Amino acid sequence: MAKVALDQEECIGYRACVEICEEVFGFNEDEEKAYVIKPEGGPEEEIQEAIDSCPTDCIYWED
Repeated sequence: MAKVALDQEECIGYRACVEICEEVFGFNEDEEKAYVIKPEGGPEEEIQEAIDSCPTDCIYWED
């Protein structure tokens, strides 16, 4: 089963992922970076929309 992953070094704090799927993504205000709060995932359509909306392509499915 694929898990959701996010490369924080690539994240620029765009926040689209958090706005689209706050069930899976959180935001660290101090670092201004998103992170995955639920790696096992959630609504796949929302997660895929978050992946597609990320300007740095730092969110991905991990096997």
